[in-house]
Amino acid sequence: MESMSAPRSRAWVEVSLAAVVDNARTVARTAGTRLLPIVKANAYGLGAVPVSRALEAVDPWGYGVATVEEGAELRAAGIARPVLVLLAATPELFAEYRAARLTPVFDSAAALAAWLDGGGDAPFHLEIDTGMARGGVRWDDMAQVARLIDTPRFEGAFTQFHSAECADGSVRRQLERYRTALAALPRPPRLRHVANSAAALTEPAAAFDLVRPGVFLYGGSPGGGIAAGRAVVSMRARVVSVRRVHRGDTVSYNARWTAPRDTTIATLGIGYADGVQPALGGSESRGTVLLGGTRRPIVGTVTMDLIMVDAGDLPVRVGEIATLLGEADGQSLTLTEVSQASGVQPRGLTTALGRRLPRLYE
Repeated sequence: MESMSAPRSRAWVEVSLAAVVDNARTVARTAGTRLLPIVKANAYGLGAVPVSRALEAVDPWGYGVATVEEGAELRAAGIARPVLVLLAATPELFAEYRAARLTPVFDSAAALAAWLDGGGDAPFHLEIDTGMARGGVRWDDMAQVARLIDTPRFEGAFTQFHSAECADGSVRRQLERYRTALAALPRPPRLRHVANSAAALTEPAAAFDLVRPGVFLYGGSPGGGIAAGRAVVSMRARVVSVRRVHRGDTVSYNARWTAPRDTTIATLGIGYADGVQPALGGSESRGTVLLGGTRRPIVGTVTMDLIMVDAGDLPVRVGEIATLLGEADGQSLTLTEVSQASGVQPRGLTTALGRRLPRLYE
């Protein structure tokens, strides 16, 4: 692993690829079927290429991305397995799909007909809307694509659960609609996949041929009381300034925090442009960091490049490392904890990690 104790950067992210692989194995073991890991949005902010290369160890069927550009990035890095582009394909991008050997998804008869008219034997997947109302052909309107589906190029059909983490009966209803839709087609797909992280871990009936884990791979909880995956990401920053303030002094923009006593303020070289959520600071000081072996509150407005921490009487020095997420000195700040403090879902926290933060991998 690259040195974690003294990287030159003012702030950085550490990613445990071993933990990603371990989480993937947990999903595969629980679901009992192959994986289609979701590595869109740069693998939830952690690096699509290194994450996908690491996941080769679990023999996934392929990888799921959101855009043609994301798929082309994997191909350029030498990823040879199928790459499914989950956003519905449109004809103006067909040449790019074919050039990068990407598998398209369709949710309209017109676009699907255009793909088939283009010839070749490239496969495709059909998205079925069973209640998400975001994309896909409605489960009760399969007639519009039935004729076009009768081809060996029809490889897969999937749907998206809207509340798989909730015990509200919606998964059962959506599964019924999904099966109704498949029964209306002239031929079955070779691959059926419906389960996200939550469903893959809790709904055996949703396993089918593939499951599509996302947030759990990256150490997050899918919600609904489902345990988080093994911790994957840590976020650290250096102290770039130390100053003593007096009782009554204000800190940061809009003077939203006033020192209740004489104290030391440690400024860290990281801010909202790097993914620190603004709600962690302000007057309420919801967020904390691990500094000097203790938890210390983030105080004042989170700024673009810097945050301030109330270090109390700690003997803080410039260059010292603070942890905003992860383990340090036998303590930890978990993704779930930071999510609760910020009001942002775990997947939102990792995808918000700034591009200028170096990613250090095991």
